[in-house]
Amino acid sequence: MLAGVSYPFEGLPAAWVVLFTVAFLVVCATLAWTTWLFVLAQRARTTPPDAPPDGVDGFTWVFLVPALNEEVTIRDSVERLVGLALPRPRIIVVDDGSDDRTPEVLAGLSRPGLHVLRREPPDARKGKAAALNHAYRTLGDLPAGEDRDKVIVCVVDADGRLGAEAPRYAAAHFADPRVGGVQSLVRIYNRGRLLTWMQDVEFSVYGFLYQAGRTGWGTAGMGGNGQFNRLSALDAVADHEGPWRDRLTEDQDLGLRLIGRGWLGRQELRGTVDQQGLPGLRKLFRQRTRWSQGNLQAMGLLDIVRRAEVPLRARVEQLAYLLMPLWQTIVGFALVLSIVFAVVGIANFWDGGPWWQLVFFYVLGFGGVVLGCIARGAGHGLRGIVTGYLVAHVYAFYTWLLWPVLIRAAARQLTERRAWAKTEREPVAEGTAP
Repeated sequence: MLAGVSYPFEGLPAAWVVLFTVAFLVVCATLAWTTWLFVLAQRARTTPPDAPPDGVDGFTWVFLVPALNEEVTIRDSVERLVGLALPRPRIIVVDDGSDDRTPEVLAGLSRPGLHVLRREPPDARKGKAAALNHAYRTLGDLPAGEDRDKVIVCVVDADGRLGAEAPRYAAAHFADPRVGGVQSLVRIYNRGRLLTWMQDVEFSVYGFLYQAGRTGWGTAGMGGNGQFNRLSALDAVADHEGPWRDRLTEDQDLGLRLIGRGWLGRQELRGTVDQQGLPGLRKLFRQRTRWSQGNLQAMGLLDIVRRAEVPLRARVEQLAYLLMPLWQTIVGFALVLSIVFAVVGIANFWDGGPWWQLVFFYVLGFGGVVLGCIARGAGHGLRGIVTGYLVAHVYAFYTWLLWPVLIRAAARQLTERRAWAKTEREPVAEGTAP
């Protein structure tokens, strides 16, 4: 042993030593993995594809907007889509059995290219996937001879504000015929409060680091809101119902199955879609529990990812990412135990060792979130990098605040509970937060 070095596991029972050692190795591997993605993400950010010569005119654009009791936000979302500078866009709003003023609002939106599909019980309210599949099945009546390789289908949530330039930037990726899906960068437009601002940081970190890091391999995932898909790619994974499956994270499920069928997935950082953040912890925990349970369901796609025709390193990375709930459980459990052991005096996890050891554990603890927040701000030069470093320490607390949802999600999955109450929207002033 090195003189003066603190060995925090000394004196603990063998079982606890094994747990803490495994957690330590997971943290080290995760930091190395994040660093690797960070380097790849900077390459993707600085060398985005150029728009094709004919821009958006080379494609037919279809927008699907699932709506269930969305009277607060649906007008804003649809009017922004209608206002896009696109040749003959087709906007399909699926009113999934709303019993508020959503039908009235939609009835007052008579616009060229706007189609409202009303679903009634017992077919209505069977989930977002069912609503999207209903809209997908109507695309069989596209004009005769329409090249489905040239039809781009975009999903926009009822609170979504798709950026005016998002289709043009998406077209830059779809110029490559191998690309089946492009995900826009998600932002939070009501980010004026600490909790909603943290959600904006969260989505930005995910886009600028993890998604951008995977885009060179073509394994960037789909996120639902602001998700563009080539219609022929959707056809390739569709069954008799349609391409989407009844999953709590149907977007993630679709993206992974597209990759499994040989299509490439890309992240677009210049084109954005803004959505509403959740201002209360209770609503946020409920939403993230649903997403976490969806991640557990996605582990059923491990074999599809394993056999995907992408580079080996990309498959390994995707497999490791799908197993993230396992890694989070190990590290989270070890952290909780370490705090308990320190409080009751079973173990002293720091006894004044050398300074570099403290720095080493700081890097392990905060390195990943620092890289994520720096990736988020790197496009703004030195100021963005410094701000990202400072924000990371607040964001780290936020990420651990959400860790307990994993326990609830696992309990729901084990008891086969899948029903979820819809999160209500809040009225938000026009415009986007700075």
